[in-house]
Amino acid sequence: MAKLGKINLLITDESIGNSVDATSYPVEKGEPFTDHVQQNAQTISLNGYILGSDYRTRLQYLRDSMRKGEILSYTGRTIAQNVIILSIDDNRTAETANGSAVSIKLQFVRLVKTPWKKAPKKQKPQRKPKSNSGKKKPTPKKKTSAVYHKTRSGDTYWGLSKKYGTPISTLRKYNKYPDRRIPIGVKLRVK
Repeated sequence: MAKLGKINLLITDESIGNSVDATSYPVEKGEPFTDHVQQNAQTISLNGYILGSDYRTRLQYLRDSMRKGEILSYTGRTIAQNVIILSIDDNRTAETANGSAVSIKLQFVRLVKTPWKKAPKKQKPQRKPKSNSGKKKPTPKKKTSAVYHKTRSGDTYWGLSKKYGTPISTLRKYNKYPDRRIPIGVKLRVK
């Protein structure tokens, strides 16, 4: 008895196949030359029977595993982990009234572990913050406590200095008008 995946089989013979592919370049005279040899995956050919009243269901399980490319294990005279089914041929004859004769070809596969790790689901990958290089930075508006006065006839820096308590030199800095030529109806900064 042998077991392929979860299916029990009666295997009569197993054969292990090893092969390589070699490049071949023809030349004018003599044998072609080869510059590369590549090893192919090892295979196992099984011949035997699936027996029992549920043989169709078990055969269908093996076919589905083959189509999906499921990785199985095989235990018989040979023990093989990580194999896939390449082909299944079944032959229903009078000799096997309650089952089917099968020929199955398996291939060894090597599982590779990736060094890449997935980011945790709740955490998003970090991204570089957006740069504002080359763009004019907005200047924040300053709250000023500036006080303005609308000029009337007869207003002078000296009179405004007395009224608002601001030195005359500061009033001259705040405003662009000379002492004797302050226009009427303009706003002057007084604080």
